[in-house]
Parts: sequence; structure tokens; C-alpha cells
Amino acid sequence: MSRLSAVFTLCLTLLMLGMTPAMAAGGSDPAPKAAPVDPNFTEGKKAIDAKDWAKAIPLFEQVVAKDAQNADAFNWLGYAFRNQGNYDQSFAHYTKALAIQPSHRGAHEYIGEAYLKVNNLQKAEEHLKRLDSICTFGCAEYTELKGKIAAYKAAKPS
Repeated sequence: MSRLSAVFTLCLTLLMLGMTPAMAAGGSDPAPKAAPVDPNFTEGKKAIDAKDWAKAIPLFEQVVAKDAQNADAFNWLGYAFRNQGNYDQSFAHYTKALAIQPSHRGAHEYIGEAYLKVNNLQKAEEHLKRLDSICTFGCAEYTELKGKIAAYKAAKPS
């Protein structure tokens, strides 16, 4: 086998394995570093997990004060306010999350659940339809909201 054929065969094999020749050679470029996570976000998520809404809200407010494009933080703010029963603030934060990231599955699920809390089935179903278009092969957020809508309908007298 000629040297050119051997190189071609090696490159083809590497590509089939999902590697570029530079990756196989070890490349000199360092791997990109992930952006550091804001400690307030981490603590806010712990507060959410502990259902400590009063603690979570100021932590996530600090996150969005530093990063006004953090759709996840706005989503968690909406979630915390909803669980406190403050639906106006909840809707405002979910809406902001969706303005930043229109396909944010969590925000669509949670705003849909918030609409059920204020008896707006039509708006909840709009977000379910949006999730259906976002989640091509289904997703947990779609399944969860669909179940909540079904339970809502079952609990309401016709």
C-alpha cells in the first residue's frame, strides 16, 4: 500500500469513528472551558429543591441582575413566585424567559401550570401545543403539562 493510500485509509477510519485527524494527533489547542456557574444560581437551585421560595427569589434576582439574558434564572424565578402564589410576578418572569429563549421547555411547562392555577385552560393548552412542536419525539415537560391539563379537566365539572 502506498503512503498516500495509508494516510487516506487512516483519515477515513478516523472520520468513521467520529474523530478528525487533528483530534487523533492530540491537537495543540486546549479544550474549551465551560463558563463558570454563578454561585447564586447554584444556591438558588438548592433553595428551589428545598421548596424555600423566599430564599430562592433573591438569589435568582441577583443572577438576572448580572445576566439579563439568563432564561433559566428567569424560569426559576417564575417557578418560585408561582409556588408562593404570586401569579403576576410568576407570569412576568416566565414571559421574560420565553422572550429570551422561545423554545425553553421548562418555561412553557411551568407557565402552562400557572395558567391552570388561575383557571385559564386555553392559555395552558396553547403552551402544551407549543411544547408539542418543540418536542419532536416527546419530552418530559410535554408529558407533565399534558397530565396536569388532563387532571384539571377531570376535576372541573362540565
